[in-house]
Amino acid sequence: MNEETFNLSLRKFLKQVGVNSQREIEQAVDQAIEEGRIQGNESFDAKATIEIAGLELKVNVDGKITLA
Repeated sequence: MNEETFNLSLRKFLKQVGVNSQREIEQAVDQAIEEGRIQGNESFDAKATIEIAGLELKVNVDGKITLA
């Protein structure tokens, strides 16, 4: 295994996860506020799951997203 190649590809994947997830969450919050479904001062429980089938890996990350 080439550690440098592995490290770079892992960082690229995690950056992609972070950027795409943030964009989707921001859009969902904006739309919910526009539609009046939320006020914009809520907190939401959040969960992310990362799976790598070839490694039989499934990692759950729990957290909270607070708007105000």
